[in-house]
Parts: sequence; C-alpha cells; structure tokens
Amino acid sequence: MNKTLFSRWLPAVEQTSLVRRTALGVAGLAFVGGAVAGPAVAAQAAPEHAGSPVSQSVLQADKDHKDKSDKGKSDKDKGKDRKGGKPSRDKLVPHGVRGEQSRIPLSGEQSENVKAIVKATKKAGLDERAAVIAVGTSLQESKLENLGHLGDRNDHDSQGLFQQRPSSGWGTPEQITDPEYSTTAFLKGLRQVDGWHDLPLTAAAQKVQVSAYPDAYAQWEDQAADLVANTWNNS
Repeated sequence: MNKTLFSRWLPAVEQTSLVRRTALGVAGLAFVGGAVAGPAVAAQAAPEHAGSPVSQSVLQADKDHKDKSDKGKSDKDKGKDRKGGKPSRDKLVPHGVRGEQSRIPLSGEQSENVKAIVKATKKAGLDERAAVIAVGTSLQESKLENLGHLGDRNDHDSQGLFQQRPSSGWGTPEQITDPEYSTTAFLKGLRQVDGWHDLPLTAAAQKVQVSAYPDAYAQWEDQAADLVANTWNNS
C-alpha cells in the first residue's frame, strides 16, 4: 500500500460484535455504515385457473413426481440442491481477466483466510464480485496471510490481510489483524467507489488501496474467482 492513503478512501468502520466501536479520526469524513439489505422477495402469483380440477391434477402430479425424486436422494444430495451450484463465471468475473495471471498454492491458514473474507463479504450484504475483488486484493497485498508488523521489512505500519495502516486510520493493530474487521473495512471503502461493480478488479482495488503499483492486482483475478467459486456456498 502507498505510504499515503488519501483520506477520501479511508472508511469509518462500524464496529462488529467482536470489537469496540471506533472512529477513523479523519476530519470531515463519514462513510455509509451498515450492511446492504438483501433483495426483496417478490410474491409469486398463483397459477392461472389454480382452482380448476385440471389444474389441481397437474399440481398433484408435479408434487408426486417431486416426492419420488426426493426419496431417491440422500440428505447430502438434498443439501447440495438447497445450496445450489457454484456462482457463475459471469458473476465472478463479469469483464474477464486482464493480462498475465499468477497463482500460488495455499496453505490451510491461507484457505481459512479466504473463507473469512467470503464470510465477511456475505455478512456485509455484498455479492460474489465484491468477494473476488477482496480476495484478489489480499492475494497481492499479503498472499492471503494475516501479517503482523514485520519490523524492518514492514511498509511503515501496514498489517493484516490487506496491509492496512493504523497510522492512516484503518483501525488499531489488533483490529486490522482480525480478518472480519479488515475485510469489512476494505469493503466499506469499496462501497464508496462509483461503479465499483463494473470496474476491472485492479481498478476497483486501487481506488481503495491507493497502491504504488496500481496494476499489480490484475494478475490475481483468475485465482481469486476460483477461490470464491469454491467457497461461496460453503461459508
């Protein structure tokens, strides 16, 4: 992350139940808090002529067919049906990847951090695309490792999955090394980016991170999409 984060991209992070409420301390800055509400569920219209004998027969036949199908499934299979398949590629990478892609093998700890990012994204009410941007950003910033202060090797006081800096208002060291808190902080910044959902990953990430290497995030989009696809319905 650049040594200087522009104040307009520094999110004021709402406190989760795990940490005390904190303010960013950046004058004149107030980001929208709270989770995005889930989509409203449209009421289903009743089938036309639902009360007629013919319609009742058709409905009963459909029910009998479904019951027979369900009897042949294990509880595990039924659970898969409820969860659905993996998110589509169009949702994960709506505009395709840019440039040469990189990949790294993940340890158990790194995989758990992917799950933590996805879980925090869903809790914030954001979709699969936001999770891809967050995971891709963390791949570039920390290789999905929850880094503490690295001493002489540290970029100032950058820490955590997203290399956020306490001195720039992201939170305390304890907060930004908490995966849920740091992901929520990143997502609050992302929400302030106009049209973030339609931007390439590297452009959206750069608007939040203000990195000295703005194009570096692009190389992780393919792996980030695969990781989110494999995690989204299991978090």
